[in-house]
Amino acid sequence: MQNSSYEAIHLSAEAATAGGYENHSLTKVNDHEIRISTMTAPYAWHCHPESDECFLALEGGLFIDFDDHTVTLLPGQMITVNRGVRHRTRPIGARSVNLTFERTDTATETLASPRKE
Repeated sequence: MQNSSYEAIHLSAEAATAGGYENHSLTKVNDHEIRISTMTAPYAWHCHPESDECFLALEGGLFIDFDDHTVTLLPGQMITVNRGVRHRTRPIGARSVNLTFERTDTATETLASPRKE
């Protein structure tokens, strides 16, 4: 999706979802894409072999699990996960809304959990 109409993107409307996990593109900036993710359940362990991924928490907050630790991302906070690093995201509380910034057409490689769960 490219927002070439010069109309404002309403994040609250883009984040309206019934539950589970929903992730879609809002716009493109040069060779990168800005996506909005709404989740009520964890996303699978994965990595992006050819792109960094930047998260900006908007609502509820986000746990970002890595092999050996977890980062807590509260609304208004941002973090970048380097390309190739295994991670997963989980909502803090009942619902999380966040923006992600990554290279357009980024591949996602689903991986096994490094932890006993």
